[in-house]
Amino acid sequence: MAQAKTKKAVNVGILGFGTVGSGTARILLENARLLKDRLGFPVNLRKIADLDITRDRGIKVPKGVLTTNAAEVTDNPDVDIVVELIGGLKTAKTLMLRAIKNGRNVVTANKALLAEEGEEIFAQARKKGVSLGFEASVGGGIPIIKALGEGLVANNINAVFGIVNGTSNYILTKMTNEAMEFAAVLKEAQQLGYAEADPTLDVEGIDSAHKLTILASLAYGIPLSFKSVYTEGITGITPLDIGFASELGFKIKLLAIAKSINGVVELRVHPTMLPKEDLVSQVDGVMNAIYVNGRETGDTLYYGRGAGDMPTGSAVVSDIADIAKLVVNGSPAKAGLRRLPSPPGVMPIEDVESMYYFRFTALDRPGVLSKVSGVLGDNNISIASVIQKGRKEGEAVPLIILTHKAREKDVRKALGKIDALPVVAAKTRLIRVEGKE
Repeated sequence: MAQAKTKKAVNVGILGFGTVGSGTARILLENARLLKDRLGFPVNLRKIADLDITRDRGIKVPKGVLTTNAAEVTDNPDVDIVVELIGGLKTAKTLMLRAIKNGRNVVTANKALLAEEGEEIFAQARKKGVSLGFEASVGGGIPIIKALGEGLVANNINAVFGIVNGTSNYILTKMTNEAMEFAAVLKEAQQLGYAEADPTLDVEGIDSAHKLTILASLAYGIPLSFKSVYTEGITGITPLDIGFASELGFKIKLLAIAKSINGVVELRVHPTMLPKEDLVSQVDGVMNAIYVNGRETGDTLYYGRGAGDMPTGSAVVSDIADIAKLVVNGSPAKAGLRRLPSPPGVMPIEDVESMYYFRFTALDRPGVLSKVSGVLGDNNISIASVIQKGRKEGEAVPLIILTHKAREKDVRKALGKIDALPVVAAKTRLIRVEGKE
């Protein structure tokens, strides 16, 4: 919010008193003295709005702070920064735009809203001259937004990729370490609170795609392009594929990948085989890790908890602190994402080049490998290695092929022909592979 004069304190209002909202409130209240000492002025929690203000969150909130009326936050002239932690799209967007219209600075952790509706929201923030902070939207407590937007601002970014969804990473880790089936691990993750009752956003890669949309916009100056992100989840991964991947020297992770290639940007989320020695492949459980390669810096890696009340709350408060300094100094607002004059376009998935893992279910008959390899060769796909397990003459057995780099549209064309062969008994399983050939 543009200020005509400086202030001696900054007041905050929170929309949403769930997991992240309660973590943010706890940090603001319990670390109030620490924040004042480090910033040189107090940051006061004025209001928290939520539909349920009776449930005990384990936090002692001062009298008069809690309200069920969101307008006491968005329309309150005493509130300098509105923190949107409701989640979802419709209500959150309505309240965020209302706060911006009223000249309030805004902080949010809502990656889905920014990825799908962010162009409008950022435009309104710039129009009104208010700040919009979103550090907590990607990576929980990992300061990846600041790293891309500030620390690496002088870099040409070659690639950004990593594990940005703890639920899927927990599931894949458990499947890898204990040879468990997907459904069994998902049920356990739900019981432990690592997965939602409806896990679709996590296991189908949608949450990762939301986060990749934001990272790519920061890294490459492109409009928020959620609809252009190729998205594939982990529901089809089996212990069989994990075992073959290990035999070939790889681990399977759900990766969000953005790469700058010949003036366009790849945007894709899918299960990926990574070499076991790769640092990202060694990130297990609910942890997140984001790798950035800058032309000037080379490789950097950002690791930490990607969710939870306190890690995410910490990221929210970091935005509050940054914006608070602008408020007390009467400095111009920061509306977040900046666009390049001529931003690169997004590459269609059909044009992406990658290495591939194929698991064919082929009948154990002479000449099957030559038939499959012949179709691959006819479509410009070169074989790097082959695993053929077991001998069950006349029955279906796994045939594993790892390729050199190939174009996606050639792969799809080849697999369509191979799957139609009489000697192939089921649809081919495909997993993309990252790493050096």
